[in-house]
Amino acid sequence: MSPAPADPTVLHPMPDQPRVVLLKPLVKSPLIDIGEYSYYDDPDEPTAFETRNVLHHYGPERLVIGKLCALGTGVRFIMNGANHRMDGPSTFPFPIMGGSWAEHFDLITGLPGRGDTVVGNDVWFGHGTMVMPGVRIGHGAIIASGSVVVDDVPDYGIVGGNPAKLIRARYDESDVARLLAVAWWDWPTEHLTRHMRTIMSGSVETLEKAAPDAL
Repeated sequence: MSPAPADPTVLHPMPDQPRVVLLKPLVKSPLIDIGEYSYYDDPDEPTAFETRNVLHHYGPERLVIGKLCALGTGVRFIMNGANHRMDGPSTFPFPIMGGSWAEHFDLITGLPGRGDTVVGNDVWFGHGTMVMPGVRIGHGAIIASGSVVVDDVPDYGIVGGNPAKLIRARYDESDVARLLAVAWWDWPTEHLTRHMRTIMSGSVETLEKAAPDAL
């Protein structure tokens, strides 16, 4: 085992697998904030995540993804720029076509939105999932492959389907509260490294005992 923890600034953490990229060193947009070690896996163009997987992102809404999230191939975030007017006879965005139509650009600015799209820490996205604007996904959640997430997802919830519905909770309410309190994803990297086996395969109790403030 290497004596040093994994480097969160390396674009390709698996040199022989260029399809896997860490997103924090990749993304440049000031409207996207991604935590350390969150990665995207795509056999085609993983380094194009910012343009291929975050769509209609013109601001001011932000996309926030926490630490240590796993994003399967084809995960897409639809941002509020995809919104169209629905209060008149037509939903077509005429002004973006240019010409004299552009004089009416005010008709498509300032459309109602749900604010930032926020993903917690340690969230696993299955292949081909889609997240709609303004959704908030809790820590430790799992999003099943092919899901379309239109509503908020609770901490440690497993959701699936179109629209995605809660399948089950990974832990009961009391254990979820204990996991949120221990917040292992915020541990110093060296401490996290020492207790990786507990984080990956231990119980809530052993995780609590391993916490830095428990020593």
